[in-house]
Amino acid sequence: QKCVRTGDIDEVGDSTHHTFFEMLGNWSLGDYFKKEAIEMSWEYLTEVLKLKKSKLAVSVFAGDEDAPFDEEAYNLWLKLGIPAERIAKLGKDDNWWGPAGETGPCGPDTEIFYWVGDKEVRSKKLEVGSDEVPDVFDPQNSGWVEIWNDVFMQYNKTKDGAYVPLAQKNVDTGMGLERTLAVINGLDDNYQTELFLPIIEKIEKLSGKKYNESQEIKRAMRIIADHIKAAVMILGDTRGVGPANTGAGYVLRRLIRRAVRYAKQLNINSNFTATLADVVVAIYKNIYPELQNNEKFIKDELQKEEEKFRAKLEQGEKMFQRMSSDKRISGTEAFILFSTYGFPFELTQELAKENGYTVDEKEFQAEMKKHTELSQTASAGMFKGGLADASDETKRLHTAAHLMLESLRRVLGPHVQQKGSNITAERLRFDVSHPEKITPEQIKQIEDIVNEQIKKDLPVWFEEMPLDEARKINATGVFEHKYGEKVKVYFVGKGAENFSKEICGGPHVTHTGELAGAFKIIKEESSSAGVRRIKAILK
Repeated sequence: QKCVRTGDIDEVGDSTHHTFFEMLGNWSLGDYFKKEAIEMSWEYLTEVLKLKKSKLAVSVFAGDEDAPFDEEAYNLWLKLGIPAERIAKLGKDDNWWGPAGETGPCGPDTEIFYWVGDKEVRSKKLEVGSDEVPDVFDPQNSGWVEIWNDVFMQYNKTKDGAYVPLAQKNVDTGMGLERTLAVINGLDDNYQTELFLPIIEKIEKLSGKKYNESQEIKRAMRIIADHIKAAVMILGDTRGVGPANTGAGYVLRRLIRRAVRYAKQLNINSNFTATLADVVVAIYKNIYPELQNNEKFIKDELQKEEEKFRAKLEQGEKMFQRMSSDKRISGTEAFILFSTYGFPFELTQELAKENGYTVDEKEFQAEMKKHTELSQTASAGMFKGGLADASDETKRLHTAAHLMLESLRRVLGPHVQQKGSNITAERLRFDVSHPEKITPEQIKQIEDIVNEQIKKDLPVWFEEMPLDEARKINATGVFEHKYGEKVKVYFVGKGAENFSKEICGGPHVTHTGELAGAFKIIKEESSSAGVRRIKAILK
């Protein structure tokens, strides 16, 4: 499974952490439990992958006031031959999973570690990758790398904080492909495996520096390789996420801009992200064909984002130095770096940490909130869904906007998402995510599809449902917005003639025939990077 995780992004740069990784795993839903899961983990590692038993260690849940010591897991590992000195008993921070929210399924886990060697184990010197393994398992020693996690969901956490045993006990296991590949090959560095080495080698050529030249260079190359790989995976996904200042687009923007900043430290002063994207696609194209299918979109978006940030990076860094004369960056100053120079807040925090400065996060969040409120006020007087009023003419154009959005997605691709709207009685204005100009041929196709639905006189109706259910039926929506627990989903057409389904709160016509006239796009232009603005009328 492709996974993107930025919760421990600060750890990226060492030998084992990544923002993008591939997760191997297996589930049991009420079938086998601890005994079988642990035995299968052991069998796979020692008999299939042929890892040395002498280099394995495990951790189990130590127990606390909520749940007891996981004696069953402990004894199972002893029985398999793991000595007691190689079994660490750890608390909730290390050996407990969940619940995902305030309540729900959760339970202890047992983690499996493999010795890759460390330059120093306590006071005793060892060679990296040495077969000489410490007798006692110390989880804090970086020579031990976690490669597998067996999660035992055996409790339900209730609203009052009690941990109640579940009638059906489940198992969820996870194993990082990158780490496993490294230990199989006797490596103590994931970035030296075939999943990263071609990217590192390309960075060496671009920078004129060697990976092992220094720890600073090694760390920078790892961050660049990891972040560009993650960015390619996000851009190449069928959801078509592009860089933005909110939601998943913000995560993507942060990764790209962080990579560009570290490339500057390596004196890579010309555009490089699209070049590295070629290497990533070459590594994964046979496994994830969507990367090759979306290669143009990936490279175009990387190029645009890199150019945009490079243009402001040097100015922003100079501004940062001027701001920080008292070793303190105010929230207002951090917001200026974000809004004017494109510095994600986390990048400002990172710069501050490197220079021994502090950043006022609370004040920054207040500035962001003020900015959001002003942006919303800029659309003052708008009715629900960006409507100026609820007149019949506005309702007709609002319904036409639903038809147009679905037509855009069918002609241009599923990456198209609504980014904003302003609808009056005279015209509709609609912003959508799309990386390039919409051609006259595509505009004609979109118009034809909309007009075909008008001629069919399809029913327009809605159902109220939980937000999760709306997502499950693939209803479109502006998911950066905060919806309530229940939403209205408007459908155009029923049964085999269902044309679209969209989360919306504004007024609509009851049949598409009421749009009475020809739908016409009168203007198409750029609104901002990666966003096109469309103006249309009903003639």
